[in-house]
Amino acid sequence: MQLENLQAQQQFHIRQRLRMMVNQYEVHAVAPDGSEGGLLAFAQQKRLAFKEQVTIYTDDSKQQPLLGFKARQRLDIGATYDVTDHAGNPIGLFRKDFAQSLLRSTWHVEQPGLPQVTGQERSMPVALLRRFVDSLSWLPYHFDFVAGGQPVFSVIKQWGLRDRYVVQIHSPQVDRRLVIAMAVALDALQGR
Repeated sequence: MQLENLQAQQQFHIRQRLRMMVNQYEVHAVAPDGSEGGLLAFAQQKRLAFKEQVTIYTDDSKQQPLLGFKARQRLDIGATYDVTDHAGNPIGLFRKDFAQSLLRSTWHVEQPGLPQVTGQERSMPVALLRRFVDSLSWLPYHFDFVAGGQPVFSVIKQWGLRDRYVVQIHSPQVDRRLVIAMAVALDALQGR
């Protein structure tokens, strides 16, 4: 997909594929009727890696990288993840706010030229239930990402056996590749 077409997207659907040794995610456009549209990107993360890294490709043939994100440090609970394009050029970064995440998961997203974006679980009761009752970790959750009190994007986990998300983008300036990276990271890294 051309970068201009990707940047024009206002909403994505992301769903996880169930695989044994890797986490895989499909990123789809949204059709005019709200259903899942064409494949925009395909992400893959090896499980149990010492240094978290996810590559996001243009499709599931995994021939052409679109972007990726990688932890700066190994096994760091508050790690910073650099997001780069297919050529390794920086797009932005995100990091988990460990202290605030003890009760309600909080992430910070940075893109050059834009103010820092902070994303947090919308519901404190759901956040607490997911943390302290292991059998309820499947509960859907909502993340709202804002900058200066203005919504930038949101990620909503849907009900179901497989992890599925709806990503809604409110800001035309935010790089959709950075949004895709953060949305995939919410699933791939959230339990760490």
